Amino acid sequence: MPQHAGGSLSDALFSADSVRRIDHYIIEQQGADGFVLMQSAARAAFRRLVARWPDSKPLLVLCGAGNNGGDGYLIAANAVRHGLIVHCVAVAPTEKLSGDARKAWQKAIADGVKVQELADIGEPEWDFLFENAGLIVDAMLGTGVSGAPREPFSGVITRCNSSGIPVLAVDLPSGLNATTGAVTGEVVQADLTVTFIGRKVGLYTGQGAAVCGDVVFEALIEGTGVEESGEMPLAMLRRWPSVCDWLPVRRANAHKGQFGHVLVVAGDRGFGGAGLLAAEAASRSGAGLVSLATRPEHVTAALSRCPSVMVHGLIHGSELPALLDAATVVVCGPGIGQSSWGQQMLQQVVESGKPRVLDADALNLLSSRVAVPASNQILTPHPGEAARLLNCVVPEVEADRVAAAKKLQALYGGVVLLKGAGTIIASGQRAVDIAGGSNPGMATGGMGDVLSGVIGALYAQMIESPASAATIGAVMHLEAACRASLDKGYMGLIATDVIDALPQVFRKAETNSSFCKGEE
Repeated sequence: MPQHAGGSLSDALFSADSVRRIDHYIIEQQGADGFVLMQSAARAAFRRLVARWPDSKPLLVLCGAGNNGGDGYLIAANAVRHGLIVHCVAVAPTEKLSGDARKAWQKAIADGVKVQELADIGEPEWDFLFENAGLIVDAMLGTGVSGAPREPFSGVITRCNSSGIPVLAVDLPSGLNATTGAVTGEVVQADLTVTFIGRKVGLYTGQGAAVCGDVVFEALIEGTGVEESGEMPLAMLRRWPSVCDWLPVRRANAHKGQFGHVLVVAGDRGFGGAGLLAAEAASRSGAGLVSLATRPEHVTAALSRCPSVMVHGLIHGSELPALLDAATVVVCGPGIGQSSWGQQMLQQVVESGKPRVLDADALNLLSSRVAVPASNQILTPHPGEAARLLNCVVPEVEADRVAAAKKLQALYGGVVLLKGAGTIIASGQRAVDIAGGSNPGMATGGMGDVLSGVIGALYAQMIESPASAATIGAVMHLEAACRASLDKGYMGLIATDVIDALPQVFRKAETNSSFCKGEE
């Protein structure tokens, strides 16, 4: 089965440097006029603004010194031409403007926009601008800024965030790293981000998932400029409608032997629920057979909860090989702890050489060993586990999630799935996949156990495609959480709600639609 490396160009995610080079190629090699592109960007952003906020009060447009600021000046010009009240503030002095950004400022002045220099605005007038604004347009800092915003930008960003006024961010929220999704200082909390030319990775993972609001993409150009530029995507954006057709087809005469046998090794004393969550999730994700190897005291509860799972009570690791022999894929780690019982179980799983999904304490135990790469394993760390595996600290992981996932994959082989909003799947065989979207209701115990079961079941059904199994699993997990949230909300969501929603997600695959809020 293919590894599903492809995807449309509209799903491609680029670094900030790559997008700048694409922009340069379109202008220098294909003859596009940079100022015309800037005008197109401003018109596209203004259309999105009107569609989202048709009855908006006066606009407060905040402009920087680069092309991002130029977009802002032209958005202000569009708004004035359409009869809107606009207050436009040059956060960076207009004397610093050059090139197309300066042309944009001049165009805005000619169209009747009154531009005020920030340095000339007193505190009372500054208060008045915010008190009377119905919408803020953030056009301060673009892709060329990667560090923490300095004054006066940091102060203006703080004022925007404390105002409670909705914000449209132009290309990206000021203060966000467009490549990594990291934030090192103040960052604008946007409600809508309109991004241009190429999608930037940082808008879809890390802090980007929290500060961008809804993200819409405007290509601005037709044709093959992006492809002909030669720039390679850093990642591919994956959502349910784009991956559901990767699922294996079930023929009318299918039988359970064709869809794999998942063995879940999980649940030391006090953590029996983790193994049960993983096993039940595997059962709900299409595995032909599911077995659970756990502590004997958990057997009765497991059978009561999920009688379709074959449950075995194990006291010692020496009892595991017979179960491993029958398994297609092993899921090991949820709730196994780090005592001798968990160590024995992990040792047997690794020595078996079976395709495996390692999660939770299996990863913590793995971090204390010498890394031995294995092509048939899927590791599913959260940032804390990733930091232990990399012998670093969590902020280093979160500073560049894509780089951390790729480093882990190079160290351990196989596939690495780095959890978090904008989950990253790295296989070393293609650009990383990013599961588009987030759900704050998933910030509760047991969600990772469910994910490991889902991935284990998919891996058992598509044994030649571990990367695809991991990507589908991450996207399906999110999709099920979004479906469950329609009924439960976010704060009341628990792991079993996600399991219960999995069959509905599979049914959605038939219509190629999604429960999650997607892009336009």
